[in-house]
Amino acid sequence: MALGYAEKLSFKADVGKLGMPELFDPAQDVDRKIAQLAQLIQESKHLVAFTGAGISTSCGIPDFRGPKGIWTLQHEGKPLPKADVQFHQARPGTTHMALVELVCAGILKFIISQNIDGLHLRSGIPRDKLSELHGNSFMETCPSCGREYLRDFEMETIGIKRTGRRCSVPGCVGRLVDTIVDWEGALPPKELRAAEKHCKEADLIVCLGTSLQITPACNLPLKTVRAGGKLVIATPKDKKATLVIHARVDQVILGVMRLLNRNIPPFIRLDHLLVCCSYSWLNNCVKWTLRIESPHGNKAPLQFIKHVEVSLPLVVRDE
Repeated sequence: MALGYAEKLSFKADVGKLGMPELFDPAQDVDRKIAQLAQLIQESKHLVAFTGAGISTSCGIPDFRGPKGIWTLQHEGKPLPKADVQFHQARPGTTHMALVELVCAGILKFIISQNIDGLHLRSGIPRDKLSELHGNSFMETCPSCGREYLRDFEMETIGIKRTGRRCSVPGCVGRLVDTIVDWEGALPPKELRAAEKHCKEADLIVCLGTSLQITPACNLPLKTVRAGGKLVIATPKDKKATLVIHARVDQVILGVMRLLNRNIPPFIRLDHLLVCCSYSWLNNCVKWTLRIESPHGNKAPLQFIKHVEVSLPLVVRDE
């Protein structure tokens, strides 16, 4: 889970400003700013979203540097916060699904995320519309052919290390590695190139749920500003922002979607499994074998299954 990810990271004394208090604008100011943001989005030709851990806190995943964030409590020597849900069971929230609607409508052109929780892909965002700058805890990749594998279980490693599985592409025998960037690791070139390209093309970049402190990712929105675009909802870079809204991210997004006359689609989770059935004859009796496996391999966990019941009808034959 997210807590495990934080513990796996190599030690870093300076992780930026921690324990920052949450600021909230007066209600009338929030409404006015939401209307202003909706107007900016309507006028935008190339809208980009830049997301951070704050969009996932409503999904039950702790953030990192808030008053009760993981890193804040670590540096204070306090017990880590308890997640509301298991990492692999977390569901995309209001903001995730609103972004799906904006992408599908052609309004939002690209998403740049610092999150490793995999919720953007799980929500339905197309892979080519997303840069995951720090990796994805549920994805491994083949360094030989580049094939990506999105799993329904969390990777055992971080730091672009071998996971113990091999690529299944015919003719490729590459050893798969996780995609999570450790503190001193470079951002993945493919993800960074796409992010830089869209930041330079954007006329509006909206930062959601991020304090913009982790370098070099936090510098990407400034490329939009330098290219003449507008920056919205940033905290440390207030001086560069056209608009700053101090409010819950979900509240802002709900207000914006209402003004844009856009519905937020529900999240529908789909899990996959393999059911293998075979039989053999023994002394005029049939022996059935039922095997349930993960599509990711016979040793991969099936974390969403608690138990299996098999019921067979009783058939009486007249002799």
